[in-house]
Amino acid sequence: MRLKLVRPSPEYAGQVMKFRAEMLDSHDTLDGCAGLEEVSSFEEWIDFENRLKCKYGAGYTPSEVFLGIRTEDDKVVGIIDYRHPLTPFLLRYGGNIGYSILPSQRRKGYAGEILRLMLCVCREYGEERVLLCCDKNNVASRKTILKNGGQLESETADDVGIGKSGIIQRYWIVL
Repeated sequence: MRLKLVRPSPEYAGQVMKFRAEMLDSHDTLDGCAGLEEVSSFEEWIDFENRLKCKYGAGYTPSEVFLGIRTEDDKVVGIIDYRHPLTPFLLRYGGNIGYSILPSQRRKGYAGEILRLMLCVCREYGEERVLLCCDKNNVASRKTILKNGGQLESETADDVGIGKSGIIQRYWIVL
């Protein structure tokens, strides 16, 4: 195994903030990163529960956040979260799982591996299937979802502007 999932801890604080900087410098969205783009320190970010409850109020969904760590050098290459249960917003636009891979670490199979590992976590939580959503033009994400058994259920208008194409694709993965 080239990657492992670990819960964020102060040991990885510097790498998490470098992850944030690289993503923002590349003008990438930080999908599945528990609002990392909205904070200025690891200490602020790690308080997911309180910070996100304040932001979303009744629309808040608890999530399990993990760092995708490359085992050979203990480097953070991705961040992924598993949101449960699905709210009406997540059911239409966001799904159960979101993830981001560092731009400098893409095209190495890390997205597929981080998702595969997260599906194991979802099974441990008793999920029978999970929903993943992506922008219709996000070819890399679509391939990652399909590689992990995703089946396209539908496309929906991106009425909230979270993507670029105006269309959100909704995929279910049976566990």
